[in-house]
Amino acid sequence: MASRTPPKQLRKEILGVFKRQPNKPLNHKQVASTMGIMNHDMRRMVMTILEEMGKSGQLESLGKGKFTLAQMQEERVTGTIQVTKFGRGFVMMPDGKEVSISKGFTGTAFWGDTVEVDWIRRGKRHTPRVSRVVERLRKQYVVVLEQVREYAFGYPSDQRLHANFFIPAANLNGGKNGQKVIIEMVSWDDPNEGPIGKVVEVLGMPGDHEVEMHAILAEYGLPYAFPDHVTAAAEAISHEVPAEELARRRDFRDVTTLTIDPADAKDFDDALSLKKLPNGHWEVGVHIADVTHYLQPGTVLDEEARQRATSVYLVDRTIPMLPEVLSNDLCSLRPNEDRLAFSAVFELDNKARIQGEWFGRTVIHSDRRFAYQDAQDRIESGEGDYAQEIGTLQDLAVKLRARRFEDGGIDFNTEEVKFELDEAGKPLRVVIKRMLEANRLIEDFMLLANVRVSRFLAHPKTTEGGGEKPSRTAVYRIHDRPDPEKLRSLRTFVAKFGIDMPKITGENAESALRHLLQSAAGSNAESVVKTMAIRSMAKAEYSTQNIGHYGLAFPYYTHFTSPIRRYPDVMVHRLVQHYIDGAQSPDPGSFMGMCQHAGNMEKRAAEAERASIKYKQVEFLMTRIGETFYGIVNGVVSKGLFVEIEENKCEGFVPKDALPHDHYVYDEDIQALVGARYGKSYAMGDRIAIRVVAADLAKRQLEFDIPEV
Repeated sequence: MASRTPPKQLRKEILGVFKRQPNKPLNHKQVASTMGIMNHDMRRMVMTILEEMGKSGQLESLGKGKFTLAQMQEERVTGTIQVTKFGRGFVMMPDGKEVSISKGFTGTAFWGDTVEVDWIRRGKRHTPRVSRVVERLRKQYVVVLEQVREYAFGYPSDQRLHANFFIPAANLNGGKNGQKVIIEMVSWDDPNEGPIGKVVEVLGMPGDHEVEMHAILAEYGLPYAFPDHVTAAAEAISHEVPAEELARRRDFRDVTTLTIDPADAKDFDDALSLKKLPNGHWEVGVHIADVTHYLQPGTVLDEEARQRATSVYLVDRTIPMLPEVLSNDLCSLRPNEDRLAFSAVFELDNKARIQGEWFGRTVIHSDRRFAYQDAQDRIESGEGDYAQEIGTLQDLAVKLRARRFEDGGIDFNTEEVKFELDEAGKPLRVVIKRMLEANRLIEDFMLLANVRVSRFLAHPKTTEGGGEKPSRTAVYRIHDRPDPEKLRSLRTFVAKFGIDMPKITGENAESALRHLLQSAAGSNAESVVKTMAIRSMAKAEYSTQNIGHYGLAFPYYTHFTSPIRRYPDVMVHRLVQHYIDGAQSPDPGSFMGMCQHAGNMEKRAAEAERASIKYKQVEFLMTRIGETFYGIVNGVVSKGLFVEIEENKCEGFVPKDALPHDHYVYDEDIQALVGARYGKSYAMGDRIAIRVVAADLAKRQLEFDIPEV
């Protein structure tokens, strides 16, 4: 074992242990344990290296076999910082390890910035500090102005930003007291003083619907409108498709084709066709808008789409990835119009097993546009136009779904919160949208297309050991297996609901989670169990390195079905055509960078969507202060409870001091607040009565208390 870890590499890893704990004396056993070294010979080597590093001056010997970091190291590390409102920082390194930064040593870094960390000597101790900001997370910031004489202070809307801005009179640019504005940072030279900002756009007064939605987009660095030159480029695209282009495509215009989408959808990026074959099998076409026909590489349209990477869905609007002439017209598979598509066509037998497949460019003609509820009515009644076709597609989809779950797929479908708004954007009511069979029908065929396209792209070859290895560059949607330790914690957590989750081993993660969700289905704990299960899992991401998709139980998976709203799908379409044309596998390097960018933008878009929903939840309950509701505890921290109201899914916080008749102490093992005197507890999953006591729109926060019984 010792021979497999060269001393040079071991020294570097040992030094890393000391740098992460710069003030803590450590002996060779503590260092070895931190590194996961159990082998006796390797532990002796660690002891020898510690002594050598003590003699060389890298470490300082404290006697009795203990050492500490002896001097500031020239090597510096770079990571992403989170700064609390109290000024303490935590820097996450690329390897997943974390460095804690004391208050006063975070420099001029804001939450989310990429920073460089070094160590400075303070007496006999070495303290990590932010030596410089490598890259700002934001280019712009949203603040509320407080004018003092000629100048003003800017108070950030994002509660994660711990410092206020100073805005000189010359930088106000029309901004007035109390207004919400977008600013840019001019400079921040001294961490003991606030950063200097300059107003670049006045949004308006806080509380106005349009102001707040625009502010949320700016807060997360998301675009609000298309630049004029991009809009002009889109409008210049010809609406006529040359005859020679149609001739190059497989023609599906005479095959029954349907779209099934939300009732309020404005773009239709997928359609299904159905045809009975002479051998009794079914030909199902999954037709996706051929965005790449209009979005040519290197154009201003392509560059804009690549930068946006995703459409953004706020509570009341969609900020599209593509200009409207593309997203809602040329690339939308509207009924009764010829449209260009990129298709995955499958021959399925009556058990929904694939007997053949074809990928390529097509021309289609949608015969009917269905809303989900319309399609659901035909599934349930078997009556209405195209009821037979929808019934056949439903039968095949159910069989595809059953096979996916048999293979270990996990059903994480959750309820979706929607608001009905008046003309001024004020929330009238909350609508909880649930998955219908019609939704699942579309989902099952989109999953089928994504899986088979991914396998086509990868073109896997069988290895000597009997496994498979991709033989060419592809873009994957990957999802790593959950951390077994997190699953063990989850098992302990759900036991208090009387749910028996199998003991976790290295082999049973899929079946254990599936068993858990099945056991919780229909119970009061179902929502909380799903939430905790999702928290225990890794996040899905885009990559050129395939590790499979754990949650869906697919060894190969990609995103092919939504190029109107996701740039990775555009990349996938181009790669499919590239290989259809017989071209060689391209270098994966450039694709990896675009995968990372798309993942970052996807995360920002999701955070902005949640912020807009949270804003409307707070606005909705502002008129119901003092009212009592029943809710489910879905989070417990040392300072109080997070509770989600059952009837409208609005979430608020109950401070610990608002819990009646006792002093409550946080018990981390059972994730509960427990009364020190009477023993009453409030824990995850509990159903409790709460009263709305405060609604802070600026912070997007609701505060509840527990009404006296």
